Amino acid sequence: MNPMLGWGLAALLLVSSWWAYGYQGLAVAVTAVVFWLLLTFNRTVRAMKNAAGRPIGHVDSAVMLHTRLQSGMTMLQVVALTRSLGQKSADGTERYTWTDPSSVSVRIDFDARGRCSGWQLVRPGDAPPA
Repeated sequence: MNPMLGWGLAALLLVSSWWAYGYQGLAVAVTAVVFWLLLTFNRTVRAMKNAAGRPIGHVDSAVMLHTRLQSGMTMLQVVALTRSLGQKSADGTERYTWTDPSSVSVRIDFDARGRCSGWQLVRPGDAPPA
């Protein structure tokens, strides 16, 4: 979800509940917003906990990862999908690599907002990109 949309909906919920039910409605709305934030935090912690037990840059099948990627996915969604943190490239860009046991790898580029902007499947015999 777009963060601006989420915070806008939360503010709308707070204002409308205050207008309709007074401070009791505001208390219920604050409780709902805090619950939503806790769910988001829990999802992030769960993805990081799953990734903590695996080697960096490892994925079971790079080809399956390649088919499941979509443009605009967040880094958290990719980490949850791979259950591993990616190996950061040495050139300083936001490019991460995941490799499977057969040495097939997927290179994923992220933009400044942390969203997937492109990816490439690299097989062992392929020439490195220029």
